[in-house]
Amino acid sequence: MDVANKVFVVTGGGNGMGREVVLGLLARGSRVAAVDLNEAGLAETAELASSESGKLTTHTLNVTDRQAVLALPIEVSKAHGQIDGLLNVAGIIQPFVKLKDLDFDVIERVFNVNFWGVVNMTKAFLPSLMERPEAAVLNVSSMGGFLPVPGQAAYGASKAAVKLFTEALYAESLGTNLTVTIVFPGGVATNITANSGVELPMAQSAEPGKGYTTTSPEDAGRQIIEGLEKGAFRVVIGSDAKFMDRFSRLAPRRATELIAKKMKDLLG
Repeated sequence: MDVANKVFVVTGGGNGMGREVVLGLLARGSRVAAVDLNEAGLAETAELASSESGKLTTHTLNVTDRQAVLALPIEVSKAHGQIDGLLNVAGIIQPFVKLKDLDFDVIERVFNVNFWGVVNMTKAFLPSLMERPEAAVLNVSSMGGFLPVPGQAAYGASKAAVKLFTEALYAESLGTNLTVTIVFPGGVATNITANSGVELPMAQSAEPGKGYTTTSPEDAGRQIIEGLEKGAFRVVIGSDAKFMDRFSRLAPRRATELIAKKMKDLLG
């Protein structure tokens, strides 16, 4: 898909990867409706995009609020005249604790944002997208969506649900105007912990980044947009995700045990 002069809706547009996707699309000549719960974050995105201000609208919205989401396509259409693509980038993680110590309300919140937010947005925008000559849906899962990470059981399960939901949409959309892409980022240097209301355990927060290479939000955003342009089925971001993607398929038990060993000191 040539993204120039197309209109894209991007969730999580107030920070991190979502913000970089918004800015990258604008730089390529797209018009963007940036969606986020964080109004201040959206204002910062708009300030960074001030040179492209005529192409950007911001929409403060909770993706778990289904009625508000269902009303959003009309709002975006009024502002931009059309809708050519939806990129579901928003997501949160859980506290770094084992399942036995994880409260039900935390599990529900993670699923409400990560899975039901994607479902709400996708269902809301599909009718508009199917009316376009060509359209796209891109959903961000995670390395944790194909590999179990101890201390992130609910997060991983929610991202695995996004993976299967998106792949099913891909299968249902074959032969139509809609291209569907699933994205699996590894470690990306964003503020997802703070945005999720989560504190890193001391073992990990003492020396952030030491011995672990992360992808920058700018690079991750660029790869997401390139996947959108290519109409890719899968986009795997980061050397960590690419390695574990291969390893987990070749030797799933060994891959699971490797991650468990790396997380052992973190969880206690």
